[in-house]
Amino acid sequence: MEKEYKTISRIAGPLIFVKKTEPIGYSDLVKITLPNGETKTGQVLDTSEDIVVVQVFEGTSGLDKEARVKFLGENIKLPVSDDMLGRILNGAGKPIDGGPEVIPEDKLDITGAAINPYARASPEDFIQTGISTIDLMNTLVRGQKLPIFSGSGLPHNEIALQIARQANVVGKETSFIVIFAAMGITNEESQRFINDFEKTGALKRSVVFLNLADDPAVERLITPRMALTAAEYFAFQKDMHVLVILTDMSNYCESLREIGSAREEIPGRRGYPGYMYTDLAMLYERAGIIKGKKGSITQLPILTMIGDDITHPIPDLTGYITEGQIVLSRELHRKNIYPPIDVLPSLSRLMNLGIGEGKTREDHKQASDQLYANYAEGRDLRGLAAIVGEESLAERDRKLLKFAGQFEELFVRQGKNENRDIREGTLRIAWQLLGTMPESELVRISPEIKKKFYSPWHQA
Repeated sequence: MEKEYKTISRIAGPLIFVKKTEPIGYSDLVKITLPNGETKTGQVLDTSEDIVVVQVFEGTSGLDKEARVKFLGENIKLPVSDDMLGRILNGAGKPIDGGPEVIPEDKLDITGAAINPYARASPEDFIQTGISTIDLMNTLVRGQKLPIFSGSGLPHNEIALQIARQANVVGKETSFIVIFAAMGITNEESQRFINDFEKTGALKRSVVFLNLADDPAVERLITPRMALTAAEYFAFQKDMHVLVILTDMSNYCESLREIGSAREEIPGRRGYPGYMYTDLAMLYERAGIIKGKKGSITQLPILTMIGDDITHPIPDLTGYITEGQIVLSRELHRKNIYPPIDVLPSLSRLMNLGIGEGKTREDHKQASDQLYANYAEGRDLRGLAAIVGEESLAERDRKLLKFAGQFEELFVRQGKNENRDIREGTLRIAWQLLGTMPESELVRISPEIKKKFYSPWHQA
C-alpha cells in the first residue's frame, strides 16, 4: 500500500512542493487529501534530490500544509471504448453530457508514443473538406498535420465546425470519425460547439473534449493528450480514420507559460518555456499513418496569432513541425467574406501526394497553380490601381484586377453549410474563373488540359 506524507513545504499557484522521502517517478499520479476529507488529483511535474513538484488539477485553493499526499506510482490513463463516440467529455476525460461513465475496454497512457519514422507510411489519400480554398489550393491529405493560423475575432471556430461536419474521404467506404478538443474556451463558445454538433448530427461520429476558460490551466495541458490518446485507440486498434481538431493551441501554450513561471523556470522567447518546441512536437507528431495498420490520424490544430504576428513563437514553432499552414486574413473578413482563407501565404506541403488523376482530377494541380498566379498578380495590381486609377492600366492588368475580385467573391466566399464537391463544385468554379482570361494567358496549364477543360466565360 502506498504511504501518505504530510511533507508539503510550499504552495505556489497550481503547484505544491513536497519534501522527498522516497524515489518518485516523473508524471506519476498523486492523490491529495485535505484535512476535511476532500480529495484532489495531481501529477508529478519535477522530481529532484530533495523536492517533488506536483501540479494540482483542481487548483490549490483550500490546500494547506496539513494536507496528506499519496504517490500512486502510475501515469494518467484514459479509459477508452467504442462507447466514447457521440459523447462530450471535459478536458480530463470525464463525461459532462449527463450520460453514464464510459465503460472502458482498455486504459491507455495519455503520454502516448511517437511513431517510429521507419514505421510511418506516406500520406496519399485526399480528404474533401467541402471548402474550395482548402480542397483545391491547400489540399488536406489523410495522415497530415495542417494547422490553421488565425487571429482574434476571426471565424476559425466556425471553419473548424464546418470541417468537422463535412470532412470525408471521397470514393472510399471507410469509418471516418472526428475528435474535437477545445482548450480554454468560454462557456458561450462551448454551448455553440455542443449545439452545432447535436443539431447537425455530427456528434454521432465524434468525440468532444471541452476544457473551459475557468477550468484549471493544468487540465488544459492534458486535454490535447486525452484527445490524441482517444484518436490512437480508434485509428490503430479499431482501424478507423480519425480527424483531430485542436483549438486553440495558443491557450495551450499560455498554460505552459503559466506553469513554467509558477515553477520559476528561466523563460525562453517572449516568456514561453524553452522546451515549448519539444512539447508541441510531442503533440503534433502523434499524427500519421503506420505501415501495416488500416487507420490514420490527421490533425488540424488551430491557433490564434497574438497581434496577428506570424513570427510569434507559437505559429513560428508550429510551422517548423507541421506540414504547411492555412492562414486566415483579416482583410477578407472585413470584406465580409467567409471563410476568410488567404491562399497566398497558405501552403500544404503534402498536397501533391493526394491529388491528380484517380484521386481528384488530372487538371487539379495546373488549375490551382494558374489561379494562384492570377490572383497574386491581381492583388498586387490593387495598389497600383489605387494610385493611377483603373482606367490607366493595360487591358491585361484590368482583367487580372477584375479576376482577383471575382476569385474572392466566387471561389473563396461560400456558405457556412455549403459543402462543395471537388469536381462538380470547386473545379467547376475554378474553370469558370479561368475562362474570364484569354486562353493564351494561361501559361501554367498544358495545351491538353486546356483543350479538355477551358471554355471562355462571360459573366452576365
